[in-house]
Amino acid sequence: MTPPATLAQDVVETALEDLPGWQLDQNKLYREFVFEDFSQAFGFMSRVALAAETADHHPEWFNVYNRVRVHLTSHDAGGITQRDLDLAARMNEAADSPSCT
Repeated sequence: MTPPATLAQDVVETALEDLPGWQLDQNKLYREFVFEDFSQAFGFMSRVALAAETADHHPEWFNVYNRVRVHLTSHDAGGITQRDLDLAARMNEAADSPSCT
C-alpha cells in the first residue's frame, strides 16, 4: 500500500487554524487534553481508540490521571498527512462530547 502524501508546512499551519488546541511540536501535531477526572480521560481515549482503529491510524499518546497528551504523525509517510488532521479533528469532537465535559 502506498503511504499518504505528507503535507507542506504552510498547509499544516493553515489547517491548524481550524483545529483549536493543536500546535506543531517536533514536526508532529500536538495537543494536551485536560478532563475533570480519570474516568473522563479514559472515556475519551476509548472513543478515540475506536475511531483510530477504524481509520487504521493510531496516535502516540500518554495519559496521567485527567490529562491526555497526544502527538500525531504518519510514520509510514514520514510526516504529517491528511490522516493526522482528520484524527485531530475527530479527537476534538470526542473531547467536546457530553460524556467528556
